[in-house]
Amino acid sequence: MNAHKIKQDIVEIGRRLYNKGFAAANDGNITVRIGENEVLCTPTMHSKGFLKVEDICTMDMSGKQTAGIKKRSSEALLHLEIYKQRADVKSVVHCHPPYATAFAVAREPIPQCVLPEVEVFLGDVPITRYETPGGKAFAETVLPYVDKTNVIILANHGTVSYGVDVEQAYWWTEILDAYCRILMLARQLGNVSYFSETEERELLSLKQKWGWSDPRNTEEYKNCDVCANDIFRNSWKESGVQRRAFPAPPPMPAVNSAVAAKVEQAVAGVAPVLKANTAGNNDPLAGIDQEQLVKLITAQVLKQLAQ
Repeated sequence: MNAHKIKQDIVEIGRRLYNKGFAAANDGNITVRIGENEVLCTPTMHSKGFLKVEDICTMDMSGKQTAGIKKRSSEALLHLEIYKQRADVKSVVHCHPPYATAFAVAREPIPQCVLPEVEVFLGDVPITRYETPGGKAFAETVLPYVDKTNVIILANHGTVSYGVDVEQAYWWTEILDAYCRILMLARQLGNVSYFSETEERELLSLKQKWGWSDPRNTEEYKNCDVCANDIFRNSWKESGVQRRAFPAPPPMPAVNSAVAAKVEQAVAGVAPVLKANTAGNNDPLAGIDQEQLVKLITAQVLKQLAQ
């Protein structure tokens, strides 16, 4: 592995981060893992737009600096937690892209089922709970999500993305920030149109064919609402995430067609019972209170599913 070439790549990505406005002043940090216990890291208190190869330092997997004339980034522990959990990851990029960070500050979940490229390359994007940056508690906020995504929004802070090399790790952040900007512009126009379930499943099928993993393609989530951010929904309460700016997409559950047919039959089976109980009444629900109606429909559904 050519460490000098990788340092040049880190410098180049740092320049891109700065020029894109993803890392103001000395914001952000970049690492690349080059050995079992060796990680290259950008220095603290340095603008990512003006790095030199000799500025890049080296640390081990415990965070101890082992080489370099400049001190390593104070947020390197975040990167190490990702490396420890994902053996396939060789580079991590953390920065503050403005549009994605706006979602981090608002704690607004990123809508799904809107752009094909985002569905294929990113999928559901989680938002962590907030912790003061730099410490172990902050680094551990990403642990529940690392295995299910390649980009994470850090509450009230920024983003972290990771991949097989430093350019790929950077790509995910650039795609996410461009998408967040598009969402905001569409919202200003007054509408965000979502894919149908069929259209979304076509994209997920292509994603799987091309070798990109997505939890929505696994057995664990096959019955989840494909467009409703269900992969990370259980973390919303702890992280303070809530839909405020963007409405939920139309429900698109992955319901087995045979089960759906039985439920439809069950609901249809309620009609004759209602008719018999309310004969001569113009309001078919007049003789049945809400609790009775729920029990009646539930009984019919269970009856159909048992057949």
